[in-house]
Amino acid sequence: MSLLVRDAGPSDAEALGELFFLSVREGAGPHYTEAERAAWMPEPPSGAAWAERLAKLDVVLAEGQGQIHGFMALAPDGYLDLAFAHPDARGTGVADALYAVLQSRALAAGMPALTTHASLLAQSFFTRHGWEVEQAEDVARGDETLRRFAMRKMLRSP
Repeated sequence: MSLLVRDAGPSDAEALGELFFLSVREGAGPHYTEAERAAWMPEPPSGAAWAERLAKLDVVLAEGQGQIHGFMALAPDGYLDLAFAHPDARGTGVADALYAVLQSRALAAGMPALTTHASLLAQSFFTRHGWEVEQAEDVARGDETLRRFAMRKMLRSP
C-alpha cells in the first residue's frame, strides 16, 4: 500500500473523528468487550470541541487511495494523545510510519521523553518501539472499567 504521511488540518477533523470511532468500535474487538467499546466511544467525536482538541496537537495522518488509514497526535509536552488506525490497515505499517514522523519531531524539539496511555491493543505496538510500562491502570467509562497502561519512552539520557 502506498501511503502519504502528512500533517492533518482543520478540514480533516470530521474524518479523523469517524476513524477514531471505527478504530475503537470495530478494531479493538478481541481486547475489549462490545460494552466496553461502546462506553469508551459512544459516538464519533465531532464539532468544535473535537476540532479544538486536535488544534492543540501535532497531528499526522496516513492516507492512500483517497482514504485516511490512520492518525497519531503529539502534545507539546511529549504526551502521545491519539494513535489510531483503520481496522483494515492494522499490520500494514501505518502506525510505524506515523510514529516515525512524530518521534523524529520530538527528538528535533529536544523532548527528553514521550508518554502515553496505551490501550490493551496499542500496548504491544509501543513496547515494540522501546516504550516501557510504568503501570497498569483501570479507567471508568460509564458503567464499564477499561484497562490501559501508562507508558514512557526515554529519548535522551537523564
